[in-house]
Amino acid sequence: MSQPEIVQSVLGEEDVVTRVHLGGEDELFVTPTRTLVYRAEGLLSDESVDEFSHAAERLSVKEGRRKAKISLDYGLDGSETFSLSAKRLDDALQPIVEGVLAAAGVTDEDGERLVQAFRFSELTFVITDARVVRHIGSAVWDEDYESYRYADVTDLEFESGSVATTVVLTVDGRQERFKIPNEQARLVREKLARALCDYHGVGSLEEFRVQMEKAQATAESADTERDNTDFGAGPDPLSANPGELSDVPANATRTEGDAPAEQSRRAAQTQSVESAPATGAVAEAKAAEAATTQSATESPAAEPSSGNVADAGDLGFEGSGFESAAESDSAGATGSDADYAELAAEIESLREVVEAQSEQIRHQQELVEQLIEELRRGR
Repeated sequence: MSQPEIVQSVLGEEDVVTRVHLGGEDELFVTPTRTLVYRAEGLLSDESVDEFSHAAERLSVKEGRRKAKISLDYGLDGSETFSLSAKRLDDALQPIVEGVLAAAGVTDEDGERLVQAFRFSELTFVITDARVVRHIGSAVWDEDYESYRYADVTDLEFESGSVATTVVLTVDGRQERFKIPNEQARLVREKLARALCDYHGVGSLEEFRVQMEKAQATAESADTERDNTDFGAGPDPLSANPGELSDVPANATRTEGDAPAEQSRRAAQTQSVESAPATGAVAEAKAAEAATTQSATESPAAEPSSGNVADAGDLGFEGSGFESAAESDSAGATGSDADYAELAAEIESLREVVEAQSEQIRHQQELVEQLIEELRRGR
């Protein structure tokens, strides 16, 4: 069916999605981005086309016995309203709602289509081929809405009541419930169940539930296998204490920052040595010194010599822990090098084990995520 020339000039290259007859020669043309209301020439007016963008923040309807008004609110840019016969309201409202949801980014731009929009007093319930959109309020739609994608739905039930039927959607493990009048319950059930089943590629809600149960069981099995994975023997990467790894043997060479701790340690060792085995040695040293002094007093002509100084071996110091500082430092340095080499080897081995385990965990996580994604897509 051809379009009036005035409408073609306004449309340009844009395609018409829906065309609704409004009575007489008047028509409504809906494109993906706007709605055009064509008024034919009459006795009191000339031929005209009014244009209404779908980029609205709010869509509302006022319905009377014979006439209805559709209003599009554009925020700071004001609002636009057009009237039509109340009998044509539902036919015109469906494609307009679809255009407004697409313009607002509620639905995807890659061909998602509206199945049907229902208005129940202050509840608007929109079914598309990929999701359910729910809005509560006096408006048909505004920015305060809720959307539930079929990809996240794991169950759908209907609970019948004396006046209303409750739609129960299970989404990501939680239940979303809303009531619809019993007069429309059958139609809503048919439309919603069919859209959900078509999305998941099944023939009925029973088949859909079986598919969801299998997907859940597979996911749980994958989680169990991942938790029970044996990574083999080896040191526990979480059991190592950085403070313990950084500690060095008592005879290791210290840095300047460790000087206070080293002094405390040496003082403790000196005190410990003096408290036991060195007690007798010190007493003997004092006795020898007294004897030497007495001998020097009795023989004034004798000149002091190095031979008057008591030797550590003669005083019984040998093997008592009073070795020379050079010997002690040399032994400590040798032990320190060996301990550091052994510690470095252990750390390197631990690092290799941790890296291998991390790589296995990452690979298994990728496999599980891929499996869950394919199950959601019904593959």
